[in-house]
Amino acid sequence: MSSVKLNLLDLSQPSIRILHLSWFAFFLTFMIWFNLAPLKPLIMEAFAMTDAQWKALLIMNIALTIPARIVIGILVDKFGPRAIYSGLLIASGLLCLAFASAQSFEQLALFRFLLGFVGAGFVIGIRLVGEWFPARQVGLAEGIYGGWGNFGAAAAAFLVPLLALTLFGGELGWRYAIGTTGVFAIIFGGFFYYAARNTPKGSTYFKPKKSGGLEVTSKKDFWFYVAMNVPMYVVLAILAWKLSPHELGLLSYATSYVLYGVLLALFLFQFSQIYRVNKDMLKNGAPQHDKYEFKQVAILNWAYFVTFGSELAVVSVLPAFFLETFTDLSLAQASMLGGSFAIMNLVARPGGGWFSDRFGRRRSMSIILAGVAVGYLLMSQITATWPLVFAFAAVIICSLFVQAGCGAVFAMVPLVKRRMTGQIAGMTGAYGNVGGVTFLTVYSFMDIGTFFLIITATAITVLGFVQLLKEPQGHMTEVMADGSVQQIELT
Repeated sequence: MSSVKLNLLDLSQPSIRILHLSWFAFFLTFMIWFNLAPLKPLIMEAFAMTDAQWKALLIMNIALTIPARIVIGILVDKFGPRAIYSGLLIASGLLCLAFASAQSFEQLALFRFLLGFVGAGFVIGIRLVGEWFPARQVGLAEGIYGGWGNFGAAAAAFLVPLLALTLFGGELGWRYAIGTTGVFAIIFGGFFYYAARNTPKGSTYFKPKKSGGLEVTSKKDFWFYVAMNVPMYVVLAILAWKLSPHELGLLSYATSYVLYGVLLALFLFQFSQIYRVNKDMLKNGAPQHDKYEFKQVAILNWAYFVTFGSELAVVSVLPAFFLETFTDLSLAQASMLGGSFAIMNLVARPGGGWFSDRFGRRRSMSIILAGVAVGYLLMSQITATWPLVFAFAAVIICSLFVQAGCGAVFAMVPLVKRRMTGQIAGMTGAYGNVGGVTFLTVYSFMDIGTFFLIITATAITVLGFVQLLKEPQGHMTEVMADGSVQQIELT
């Protein structure tokens, strides 16, 4: 197999410049998305907020991300990543400034809800990086993009409080700190539009024939695709339930029922769009040369559900787990040990992409998911009798496999159907958020040991699904705007 090495210092290569532009754009989106939690005491004090209001604000921060990833995927495929990434950065920067200027809890909640859209930025770079790197290198390139960009969340945890308390200080310090991240995003959004290009010179940017939903190529896949959209609406209903009188009590029963009705209406609207896009296929069938199997997309969705989804849930519970299990630890020490799970993104996600490039998509994902299952099984056995160093080692081992799994998933996303890579990435990314909400909901009903065992069982189940994954090989066929056919090398 050809080499998958990348010289990241060779900025004379346009593809390397695009990779650095892309991961830094993603880094900024995650820094904005996660600049809320580190400033909790300052924001709560400024608005005399209750714990219930703070929890509601955190829910608002993620609620819009699930549908946003679907919408952004559609827009990227239609208009190209250059314009959409620039627009997202600038819009998010402006919303960040609005959030920093909010004068009431209602304004905070509104702007935080809208800022959930920035969490969809990840999808854009998947399509862009996929355009600039050949199949033999795309896994490593996507892993670097995802892993280094993900570090924006950790950077927010370190830098935003530093800006608020040290550089600015005073009761307005948190506003200036959040506003600064917004200003930087606006500036970089303009620079990105100037410096980035959708494809290498001479390459074609393939677009879907119709927008509004994925094009599928059989009646069976049509109904499979519709069914795969249901869990996303179920999770949004769970988030609405969290705000209802049953949980946080920040919404009335009437408002909760209205939200459920809105979600049902949105699902029906999406179904109509999916039908509109695929109406001709349902009537006349799809050309043989243009066919692909939707199960490829579904398997990637569920793989990301258990990898990134479990990461989102576990990083939320690990600090408390360390603090309650090892009572000699301080809050700061427990937070650092818990935070180490996400920091492994820097090396493990690119590693998973490289492994996928080097040893094949299905085989790599199978090995990594087996490691995920073993890692969580190991973590389920941690007790206060374990030496702390062994417990920390178990967390790191599990984290390595989880992050590598994220890299392996997106090593394959660009190889399913080029003209719909944005939409496939959007749906897969949304399933990661679905997994996070699902696992956190499961955690609320059981002890943490059982919680880890549930994730173990889910990883084993998805490992079975992965055996049905078809290894990309040969060529991918795309249809040009004039109806002619072009083949894309997959080796």
